[in-house]
Amino acid sequence: MDLNKQVYQPDRKNNPLFGLFLFLVSVILWILTTPFGFLYGIFHALFTKGLRGLGNYFLEIAVSLDQLGNVTMQHLLNDIWAKKGGYKFGNRDETISSALGRNHQLRRLTVLGKVTERSLHYIDPEHAFNSIDYYVEPTIQIIEKLAWIHLVEGKLFCIRRKEDRLYQIPGGVWEGNQLDALVLISQIKNDLGVSLQPSNMDFIGIFEAPADGRRAVLFERKNCYYGKFEGAMRPSQEIVEQAWLNYSDHTKVSQVDALIFDFLRDKGKLT
Repeated sequence: MDLNKQVYQPDRKNNPLFGLFLFLVSVILWILTTPFGFLYGIFHALFTKGLRGLGNYFLEIAVSLDQLGNVTMQHLLNDIWAKKGGYKFGNRDETISSALGRNHQLRRLTVLGKVTERSLHYIDPEHAFNSIDYYVEPTIQIIEKLAWIHLVEGKLFCIRRKEDRLYQIPGGVWEGNQLDALVLISQIKNDLGVSLQPSNMDFIGIFEAPADGRRAVLFERKNCYYGKFEGAMRPSQEIVEQAWLNYSDHTKVSQVDALIFDFLRDKGKLT
């Protein structure tokens, strides 16, 4: 399978006047071209895919408008919906509902934010939580990691580092300029002395949960892979303990790892 992923690059610092110029040009082009494109899109969707196609077209527009609103109203929403230290609105790849859902998870919504979340819940149950987008680009508030899932007889291999009180699934922090496979292979080699083979690695899924005890980081996200290895385990000095955990041990790991435990149990792979 393809182990590549889109590389995130931080925004470059631009001249404020250049940003204003691009904004004005974008608004002018939007006013001149959008009505024609919108009408064409309606007829194209209707005649090629019928009412279902038209509905999907409107849904795509709604999501885009939601993302635009998240950027346009970020300062207002950060002041009236999120408490101090909450998850910031304003990610250009994220909808307002997704950011609202993350703050709901963190219990960092203001009274007005809670009223908004509950109102959406009555219209669409768990709307904010279900709207959380786990594929948005990582920010200073979301740390992205890679995890190696190694199972034997219904138990999951975990480690504990010197500075940690909880066990964790082996892996490392994702680096934006490298492929998942290369980062994970390097980290496992450094930590455990064994070699993963890219041809044997299979993507499992992405899991995200509130981070445990970190200041700037609010959420921890893990991209998980199965993978066979070669060699004998030789843990580094940073690893003080190795353990084979089953589902009953999910309280001994972080919140995001506990989600992975849930997933593996539901798949019948973890006892």
